[in-house]
Amino acid sequence: MPTVYVTAPESTAAELAETLVDERLAACVNAVDCQSTYRWEGEVTTDAETILLIKTTAESYDRLVDRIEELHPYEVPCIERFDEAEVADSFGAWISESVD
Repeated sequence: MPTVYVTAPESTAAELAETLVDERLAACVNAVDCQSTYRWEGEVTTDAETILLIKTTAESYDRLVDRIEELHPYEVPCIERFDEAEVADSFGAWISESVD
């Protein structure tokens, strides 16, 4: 089961998370507030963001990424996939049942 790491502006993170779960692209999304410092268009910028830790299936990953790219307000959203996470059998089964 992959976990997908996405950062989003605080103003849009909750709606993005809810949409992904509602559309059954994610079983669960955890949101954690953070401060991000990055280079964009030649400038160093610091913004308040929200980290979204998205639980999905390998089969739904590509559709999830497509949908994030459609909904996300950034031109280049941070989308990272972590595959090495081991999950309890019961949690993995729940994720599989929750994602189409």
